[in-house]
Amino acid sequence: MNRQITIAIDAMGGDNAPSELVKGTVEAVNERDDIKCLLVGERTAIEKELSKYTYNKDLIEIREASENISCDEPPVMAIRRKKDSSIVVGLNLVKNQEAGSFISAGSTGAVLVGAQLIAGRIKGIERTPLAPLIPTLNGCSLLIDCGANVDSRPSHLVQYARMGSIYMENVIGVKNPKVAIVNIGTEEEKGNALVKETFPLLKNCSSINFVGSIESRQIPYGDADVIVCDAFVGNVILKMYEGVAGALLTKIKGALTSTPVSKIGAAMVKKPLKKTLKSFSMDEYGGAPMLGLNGLVIKTHGNSKSIEVKNSILQAVKFTEADIIEKIKRNILE
Repeated sequence: MNRQITIAIDAMGGDNAPSELVKGTVEAVNERDDIKCLLVGERTAIEKELSKYTYNKDLIEIREASENISCDEPPVMAIRRKKDSSIVVGLNLVKNQEAGSFISAGSTGAVLVGAQLIAGRIKGIERTPLAPLIPTLNGCSLLIDCGANVDSRPSHLVQYARMGSIYMENVIGVKNPKVAIVNIGTEEEKGNALVKETFPLLKNCSSINFVGSIESRQIPYGDADVIVCDAFVGNVILKMYEGVAGALLTKIKGALTSTPVSKIGAAMVKKPLKKTLKSFSMDEYGGAPMLGLNGLVIKTHGNSKSIEVKNSILQAVKFTEADIIEKIKRNILE
Protein backbone atom coordinates (compact mmCIF):
# COMPACT_ATOMS: atom_id res chain seq x y z
CA MET A 1 0.00 0.00 0.00
CA ASN A 2 1.35 3.44 -0.94
CA ARG A 3 2.12 5.85 1.87
CA GLN A 4 -0.16 8.84 2.21
CA ILE A 5 1.28 12.10 0.90
CA THR A 6 0.33 15.27 2.79
CA ILE A 7 0.03 18.58 0.94
CA ALA A 8 -0.78 22.01 2.40
CA ILE A 9 -2.79 24.44 0.28
CA ASP A 10 -3.12 28.19 0.89
CA ALA A 11 -6.91 28.49 0.72
CA MET A 12 -6.86 32.29 1.06
CA GLY A 13 -4.29 33.21 -1.61
CA GLY A 14 -5.09 34.54 -5.08
CA ASP A 15 -7.96 36.25 -6.86
CA ASN A 16 -10.34 33.28 -6.60
CA ALA A 17 -9.85 32.31 -2.97
CA PRO A 18 -11.18 30.33 -1.31
CA SER A 19 -13.69 28.96 -3.86
CA GLU A 20 -11.35 27.73 -6.61
CA LEU A 21 -8.68 26.58 -4.15
CA VAL A 22 -11.19 24.46 -2.27
CA LYS A 23 -12.79 23.14 -5.46
CA GLY A 24 -9.41 22.11 -6.90
CA THR A 25 -8.49 20.38 -3.64
CA VAL A 26 -11.74 18.39 -3.65
CA GLU A 27 -11.16 17.41 -7.29
CA ALA A 28 -7.68 16.17 -6.38
CA VAL A 29 -8.75 13.96 -3.46
CA ASN A 30 -11.64 12.61 -5.51
CA GLU A 31 -9.06 11.55 -8.12
CA ARG A 32 -6.53 10.07 -5.70
CA ASP A 33 -7.25 8.55 -2.30
CA ASP A 34 -3.59 8.30 -1.24
CA ILE A 35 -3.20 12.01 -0.49
CA LYS A 36 -4.22 14.20 2.43
CA CYS A 37 -4.77 17.92 1.89
CA LEU A 38 -4.47 20.56 4.59
CA LEU A 39 -6.45 23.67 3.63
CA VAL A 40 -4.89 26.65 5.39
CA GLY A 41 -6.96 29.75 6.13
CA GLU A 42 -10.16 31.05 7.66
CA ARG A 43 -12.13 28.05 8.91
CA THR A 44 -15.63 29.45 8.38
CA ALA A 45 -14.95 30.47 4.77
CA ILE A 46 -13.33 27.12 3.93
CA GLU A 47 -16.10 25.10 5.57
CA LYS A 48 -18.71 27.03 3.59
CA GLU A 49 -17.01 26.08 0.32
CA LEU A 50 -16.42 22.47 1.34
CA SER A 51 -20.13 22.06 2.12
CA LYS A 52 -20.85 22.32 -1.61
CA TYR A 53 -19.04 19.09 -2.46
CA THR A 54 -19.02 15.36 -1.85
CA TYR A 55 -15.62 13.95 -0.88
CA ASN A 56 -13.88 11.68 1.62
CA LYS A 57 -13.69 13.89 4.71
CA ASP A 58 -10.70 11.96 6.01
CA LEU A 59 -8.64 13.32 3.14
CA ILE A 60 -9.15 17.06 3.75
CA GLU A 61 -8.35 18.89 6.97
CA ILE A 62 -8.56 22.60 7.80
CA ARG A 63 -5.66 24.38 9.49
CA GLU A 64 -6.71 27.72 10.91
CA ALA A 65 -4.92 30.92 9.85
CA SER A 66 -6.44 34.25 10.86
CA GLU A 67 -4.37 36.58 8.66
CA ASN A 68 -3.76 37.03 4.95
CA ILE A 69 -0.89 38.69 3.05
CA SER A 70 -1.93 40.90 0.14
CA CYS A 71 0.15 41.40 -3.00
CA ASP A 72 0.84 45.07 -2.22
CA GLU A 73 2.50 44.39 1.15
CA PRO A 74 6.34 44.38 1.40
CA PRO A 75 7.10 40.63 1.42
CA VAL A 76 9.84 40.51 4.08
CA MET A 77 7.90 42.71 6.50
CA ALA A 78 4.67 40.77 5.89
CA ILE A 79 6.30 37.39 6.54
CA ARG A 80 7.90 38.65 9.76
CA ARG A 81 4.82 40.43 11.10
CA LYS A 82 1.96 38.19 10.00
CA LYS A 83 2.90 34.96 11.75
CA ASP A 84 -0.67 33.67 11.53
CA SER A 85 -1.08 34.33 7.80
CA SER A 86 -2.03 31.43 5.54
CA ILE A 87 1.37 31.61 3.80
CA VAL A 88 3.43 31.52 7.01
CA VAL A 89 1.26 28.82 8.62
CA GLY A 90 1.43 26.71 5.44
CA LEU A 91 5.20 27.04 5.13
CA ASN A 92 5.64 26.10 8.78
CA LEU A 93 3.70 22.91 8.09
CA VAL A 94 6.45 22.03 5.59
CA LYS A 95 9.24 23.12 7.96
CA ASN A 96 7.80 20.98 10.76
CA GLN A 97 7.31 18.06 8.34
CA GLU A 98 3.56 17.99 8.87
CA ALA A 99 3.27 18.43 5.09
CA GLY A 100 5.70 17.55 2.34
CA SER A 101 4.69 20.47 0.14
CA PHE A 102 2.89 23.82 0.13
CA ILE A 103 0.88 25.33 -2.73
CA SER A 104 -0.12 28.99 -2.93
CA ALA A 105 -1.70 31.37 -5.44
CA GLY A 106 -1.00 34.29 -3.10
CA SER A 107 1.65 37.04 -3.12
CA THR A 108 4.60 35.77 -5.17
CA GLY A 109 7.06 37.92 -3.21
CA ALA A 110 5.79 36.67 0.14
CA VAL A 111 5.87 33.04 -1.00
CA LEU A 112 9.42 33.38 -2.35
CA VAL A 113 10.73 35.16 0.75
CA GLY A 114 8.82 32.95 3.17
CA ALA A 115 9.95 29.75 1.47
CA GLN A 116 13.61 30.64 1.93
CA LEU A 117 13.26 32.02 5.45
CA ILE A 118 10.99 29.26 6.78
CA ALA A 119 11.53 26.10 4.72
CA GLY A 120 15.15 27.00 3.95
CA ARG A 121 17.48 26.11 1.09
CA ILE A 122 19.19 22.77 0.65
CA LYS A 123 22.81 23.01 1.81
CA GLY A 124 24.95 24.01 -1.17
CA ILE A 125 22.11 25.60 -3.16
CA GLU A 126 22.95 29.24 -3.89
CA ARG A 127 19.55 30.36 -5.23
CA THR A 128 16.11 28.74 -5.46
CA PRO A 129 14.50 29.29 -8.88
CA LEU A 130 10.86 29.11 -9.96
CA ALA A 131 10.48 26.50 -12.67
CA PRO A 132 7.15 26.23 -14.51
CA LEU A 133 6.41 23.68 -17.19
CA ILE A 134 5.46 25.33 -20.48
CA PRO A 135 3.64 23.58 -23.35
CA THR A 136 5.51 22.83 -26.59
CA LEU A 137 4.84 20.88 -29.78
CA ASN A 138 6.65 17.89 -28.23
CA GLY A 139 4.89 18.03 -24.86
CA CYS A 140 6.44 20.45 -22.39
CA SER A 141 9.69 22.09 -21.33
CA LEU A 142 10.90 23.42 -17.98
CA LEU A 143 11.59 27.17 -17.88
CA ILE A 144 14.07 27.90 -15.11
CA ASP A 145 14.14 30.63 -13.64
CA CYS A 146 10.92 32.52 -14.36
CA GLY A 147 10.68 35.03 -11.54
CA ALA A 148 12.68 34.36 -8.38
CA ASN A 149 16.19 35.74 -9.07
CA VAL A 150 16.49 38.62 -11.55
CA ASP A 151 20.22 39.09 -10.97
CA SER A 152 21.69 35.61 -11.29
CA ARG A 153 25.35 34.62 -11.49
CA PRO A 154 26.79 31.92 -13.77
CA SER A 155 27.09 29.46 -10.88
CA HIS A 156 23.37 29.94 -10.18
CA LEU A 157 22.44 29.08 -13.76
CA VAL A 158 24.54 25.92 -13.64
CA GLN A 159 22.68 24.79 -10.53
CA TYR A 160 19.37 25.63 -12.25
CA ALA A 161 20.38 23.37 -15.13
CA ARG A 162 21.30 20.51 -12.82
CA MET A 163 18.11 20.77 -10.74
CA GLY A 164 15.96 21.21 -13.85
CA SER A 165 17.44 18.08 -15.41
CA ILE A 166 16.67 16.05 -12.28
CA TYR A 167 13.08 17.32 -12.30
CA MET A 168 12.45 16.64 -15.98
CA GLU A 169 13.94 13.15 -15.86
CA ASN A 170 12.31 11.96 -12.65
CA VAL A 171 8.95 13.78 -12.60
CA ILE A 172 8.15 14.21 -16.30
CA GLY A 173 9.99 11.09 -17.47
CA VAL A 174 12.27 12.68 -20.07
CA LYS A 175 15.40 10.56 -20.35
CA ASN A 176 18.66 12.51 -20.58
CA PRO A 177 16.82 15.86 -20.99
CA LYS A 178 18.31 18.41 -23.38
CA VAL A 179 19.46 21.57 -21.62
CA ALA A 180 19.83 24.92 -23.41
CA ILE A 181 20.55 28.48 -22.33
CA VAL A 182 18.40 31.32 -23.69
CA ASN A 183 20.40 33.51 -26.06
CA ILE A 184 20.01 35.99 -28.92
CA GLY A 185 21.59 33.53 -31.33
CA THR A 186 22.80 29.96 -31.43
CA GLU A 187 26.48 30.82 -31.89
CA GLU A 188 28.62 30.24 -28.80
CA GLU A 189 30.23 33.68 -28.96
CA LYS A 190 26.88 35.53 -28.80
CA GLY A 191 25.05 36.82 -25.75
CA ASN A 192 25.46 39.19 -22.85
CA ALA A 193 28.14 38.85 -20.18
CA LEU A 194 26.09 36.42 -18.09
CA VAL A 195 25.39 34.07 -21.01
CA LYS A 196 28.98 34.19 -22.31
CA GLU A 197 30.37 33.33 -18.88
CA THR A 198 27.78 30.63 -18.19
CA PHE A 199 27.99 28.85 -21.57
CA PRO A 200 31.40 27.14 -21.02
CA LEU A 201 30.41 26.13 -17.48
CA LEU A 202 27.30 24.37 -18.79
CA LYS A 203 29.31 22.87 -21.64
CA ASN A 204 31.75 21.33 -19.14
CA CYS A 205 29.08 20.13 -16.68
CA SER A 206 29.15 16.34 -16.97
CA SER A 207 25.86 15.77 -15.12
CA ILE A 208 23.67 17.46 -17.77
CA ASN A 209 23.02 17.04 -21.49
CA PHE A 210 23.86 20.57 -22.64
CA VAL A 211 22.95 21.28 -26.27
CA GLY A 212 23.98 24.94 -26.48
CA SER A 213 22.01 28.15 -26.92
CA ILE A 214 18.34 28.44 -27.78
CA GLU A 215 16.56 31.44 -29.25
CA SER A 216 13.15 32.30 -27.80
CA ARG A 217 11.38 31.46 -31.09
CA GLN A 218 12.64 27.86 -30.81
CA ILE A 219 11.19 27.29 -27.34
CA PRO A 220 7.57 26.52 -28.42
CA TYR A 221 8.88 23.85 -30.81
CA GLY A 222 10.41 21.88 -27.92
CA ASP A 223 14.03 22.11 -29.12
CA ALA A 224 15.18 21.76 -25.51
CA ASP A 225 13.67 20.16 -22.40
CA VAL A 226 15.25 22.49 -19.82
CA ILE A 227 15.38 26.20 -20.70
CA VAL A 228 17.94 28.00 -18.53
CA CYS A 229 17.90 31.78 -17.98
CA ASP A 230 17.85 34.45 -15.30
CA ALA A 231 14.46 35.39 -13.87
CA PHE A 232 14.13 38.67 -15.79
CA VAL A 233 14.44 36.90 -19.14
CA GLY A 234 12.38 33.93 -17.97
CA ASN A 235 9.51 36.07 -16.75
CA VAL A 236 9.40 37.98 -20.04
CA ILE A 237 9.29 34.67 -21.94
CA LEU A 238 6.54 33.27 -19.69
CA LYS A 239 4.32 36.38 -19.87
CA MET A 240 4.81 36.68 -23.64
CA TYR A 241 3.96 32.98 -23.98
CA GLU A 242 0.72 33.45 -22.05
CA GLY A 243 -0.19 36.65 -23.89
CA VAL A 244 0.34 35.24 -27.38
CA ALA A 245 -1.61 32.10 -26.47
CA GLY A 246 -4.53 34.18 -25.25
CA ALA A 247 -4.48 36.46 -28.30
CA LEU A 248 -4.34 33.51 -30.74
CA LEU A 249 -7.22 31.80 -28.96
CA THR A 250 -9.32 34.96 -29.30
CA LYS A 251 -8.46 35.21 -33.00
CA ILE A 252 -9.28 31.53 -33.63
CA LYS A 253 -12.64 31.82 -31.88
CA GLY A 254 -13.42 34.97 -33.85
CA ALA A 255 -12.56 33.33 -37.17
CA LEU A 256 -14.60 30.21 -36.41
CA THR A 257 -17.73 32.20 -35.61
CA SER A 258 -17.43 34.98 -38.21
CA THR A 259 -19.71 33.49 -40.90
CA PRO A 260 -22.44 30.83 -41.14
CA VAL A 261 -20.06 28.58 -43.10
CA SER A 262 -17.26 28.96 -40.55
CA LYS A 263 -19.70 28.10 -37.76
CA ILE A 264 -20.53 24.82 -39.51
CA GLY A 265 -16.83 24.10 -39.89
CA ALA A 266 -16.28 24.99 -36.23
CA ALA A 267 -18.87 22.45 -35.17
CA MET A 268 -17.06 19.77 -37.19
CA VAL A 269 -13.62 20.47 -35.72
CA LYS A 270 -14.73 21.39 -32.20
CA LYS A 271 -13.69 18.17 -30.50
CA PRO A 272 -10.14 17.80 -31.95
CA LEU A 273 -9.57 21.57 -31.69
CA LYS A 274 -10.57 21.57 -28.03
CA LYS A 275 -8.18 18.69 -27.35
CA THR A 276 -5.33 20.51 -29.13
CA LEU A 277 -5.94 23.80 -27.33
CA LYS A 278 -6.13 21.97 -24.00
CA SER A 279 -2.65 20.54 -24.55
CA PHE A 280 -1.32 24.08 -24.92
CA SER A 281 -2.99 25.40 -21.76
CA MET A 282 -0.63 26.36 -18.93
CA ASP A 283 -3.27 25.24 -16.41
CA GLU A 284 -2.76 21.61 -17.43
CA TYR A 285 0.79 21.57 -16.04
CA GLY A 286 0.15 22.90 -12.53
CA GLY A 287 2.18 25.67 -10.91
CA ALA A 288 5.84 26.60 -10.75
CA PRO A 289 7.85 24.57 -8.22
CA MET A 290 10.53 26.42 -6.30
CA LEU A 291 13.48 24.06 -6.60
CA GLY A 292 16.32 23.73 -4.10
CA LEU A 293 14.32 23.98 -0.87
CA ASN A 294 14.06 21.62 2.10
CA GLY A 295 10.52 20.82 1.06
CA LEU A 296 8.43 21.57 -2.00
CA VAL A 297 6.78 24.96 -2.56
CA ILE A 298 4.63 25.47 -5.66
CA LYS A 299 3.53 28.93 -6.77
CA THR A 300 0.42 28.97 -8.93
CA HIS A 301 -1.01 31.90 -10.89
CA GLY A 302 -2.83 34.55 -8.87
CA ASN A 303 -5.95 33.93 -10.97
CA SER A 304 -5.73 30.13 -10.70
CA LYS A 305 -8.89 28.17 -11.32
CA SER A 306 -9.62 24.74 -9.83
CA ILE A 307 -7.95 22.87 -12.72
CA GLU A 308 -4.55 24.47 -12.01
CA VAL A 309 -4.96 23.89 -8.27
CA LYS A 310 -5.81 20.22 -8.82
CA ASN A 311 -2.91 19.74 -11.23
CA SER A 312 -0.52 21.47 -8.82
CA ILE A 313 -1.54 19.00 -6.11
CA LEU A 314 -0.99 16.06 -8.47
CA GLN A 315 2.33 17.64 -9.48
CA ALA A 316 3.34 17.73 -5.80
CA VAL A 317 2.49 14.03 -5.52
CA LYS A 318 4.77 13.15 -8.44
CA PHE A 319 7.54 15.32 -6.98
CA THR A 320 7.30 13.52 -3.64
CA GLU A 321 7.06 10.04 -5.15
CA ALA A 322 10.18 10.73 -7.24
CA ASP A 323 12.09 11.86 -4.11
CA ILE A 324 13.35 14.96 -5.93
CA ILE A 325 14.72 16.73 -2.85
CA GLU A 326 17.04 13.85 -1.97
CA LYS A 327 18.12 13.52 -5.61
CA ILE A 328 18.99 17.25 -5.73
CA LYS A 329 20.92 16.94 -2.46
CA ARG A 330 22.99 14.05 -3.82
CA ASN A 331 23.62 15.82 -7.14
CA ILE A 332 24.78 19.06 -5.52
CA LEU A 333 27.13 17.25 -3.12
CA GLU A 334 28.83 15.34 -5.98
